[in-house]
Amino acid sequence: RTNIITTEMSSILLLLYTQALPWARAPAACLNFNCMLILLPVCRNLLSFLRGTIQCCSRTAARQLDRNLTFHKLVAYMIAFHTAVHIVAHLFNFEFFMDAQLNRNTSLLTFVLSEIGTGDNASFLNPIRTNETNPTIVMFTTIAGLTGVAITLALILIISSSMEVIRRSYFEVFWYTHHLFVIFFIGLVFHGYGRIVRGQTFASLDTNDPDVCADKFEEWGGNGSNCAVPVFAGNPPGTWKWVVAPMFLYVCERIIRIYRSHQKVVITKVVMHPSKTLELQMKKKGFRMEVGQYVFIQCPSVSRLEWHPFTLTSAPEEDYFSAHIRIVGDWTQELYEACGGDKTEPQEAWNLPKVAIDGPFGTASEDVFRYEVVMLVGAGIGVTPFASILKSVWYKRIQNNQDVFTKKIYFYWLCPETEAFEWFADLLQSLEGQMAEKSMTDFLSYNIYLTRWKETEAAHFRVHHEAENDPITGLKQKTLYGKPNWDNEFTNIAAKHPRSKVGVFLCGPPGLGKSLEKQCLSHSAADVKFIFNKENF
Repeated sequence: RTNIITTEMSSILLLLYTQALPWARAPAACLNFNCMLILLPVCRNLLSFLRGTIQCCSRTAARQLDRNLTFHKLVAYMIAFHTAVHIVAHLFNFEFFMDAQLNRNTSLLTFVLSEIGTGDNASFLNPIRTNETNPTIVMFTTIAGLTGVAITLALILIISSSMEVIRRSYFEVFWYTHHLFVIFFIGLVFHGYGRIVRGQTFASLDTNDPDVCADKFEEWGGNGSNCAVPVFAGNPPGTWKWVVAPMFLYVCERIIRIYRSHQKVVITKVVMHPSKTLELQMKKKGFRMEVGQYVFIQCPSVSRLEWHPFTLTSAPEEDYFSAHIRIVGDWTQELYEACGGDKTEPQEAWNLPKVAIDGPFGTASEDVFRYEVVMLVGAGIGVTPFASILKSVWYKRIQNNQDVFTKKIYFYWLCPETEAFEWFADLLQSLEGQMAEKSMTDFLSYNIYLTRWKETEAAHFRVHHEAENDPITGLKQKTLYGKPNWDNEFTNIAAKHPRSKVGVFLCGPPGLGKSLEKQCLSHSAADVKFIFNKENF
């Protein structure tokens, strides 16, 4: 019984050894394909160009481009998976190669194949040339081994630092570590230049057919034998053919970013909001934006390498562009201090720090005026893209009396605490007053929710504040407490707007996005359709 088990285990190991090369080569081909794709979703200028180009043809296709980061992550997961399979398969390969050298028996095909090319070292098959070689030495003294180790270490660091908990809490770690992709791609291109994986040449196949000559290896090259000694050569590297085009596009992307980052930006106004939110109003020659777009901001006095994305809160009709920056980390805190946020006296314009701007870049919110009915859902600081939209509505519909295709906007703002209302309340109060003067109060319906308060906790607050305006926001619309009942909200909107396409736009956490997308699917019918659009949060 023991002999039977031992024989079965030997057969399994032999199967693993003989099949390890295909298991290494197949993931390598998948790696090439995925590495071709991984850079494309982060070419922001390319995506903005494609979005503007296909927008007129297909809004559905344009919305897929807004999921670029999700696609980027999925491709990264596939790269990690295929890398793991590739490494494990090659570990079996090296074990097989080493065993072929150690079992020096001329009656074994593996040993005979390992001895080919020993003299001139030109046509060998086994990369381990002697039985005294340590596989570890081969790993660190060959091009394939060195680049493989570099690629693996870079990939481990990139993926581990991309975890959400690190990205949210230690953004600098994520930012700097992510740039190890340069080492990853350099190693990837040169990984196959050692030609460690070898195969029989086409000329040799004419004189040594493996199907015929495999069992006649003891007669190879002998007089009267129809099987010559096979000749092997390394497979030419092919990874560069897959990645050269996306690498070229990405280099062009970086050149465009560098060029735009060196254009002069003037900070015209700095506003310190009481909710630890810094507002920068800026001007830049030739800068044009659309509602809901975002820019990357760099402050050299804080960090010369770090660029952080911020949604534009100004409207295209204004003669400046602005961003509201919540102070939540080291970089934003240092920017806050550089702009004089920790000082009580006003700062002179020449004392303000220099900033560089890259963008603007397109988002899903650009489509907001393509729908007759719109739902805007913002969570916390996620309200920023909708500030731009509401301001633009104010300019288009109220001040300029332009005809806007959008006839109704439902605005929902979910905040955990009262401080989050402070910086945005002024804009809502202004809109509320202007619309009341123009008798357009039905155009915008807004609902503000204080999510960490419940009705019972807020009851005594209401008793002591029975003024006409809400005591928290100063708006006529009263603040609601708890979380909205989305099923009721969608049902009511569907009943009020039959035969309509309702655009649902969210800037908020993934959990809320899944809930809203589910509601869009369940409430879409023949006469009304909810179309979900999500910002990168």
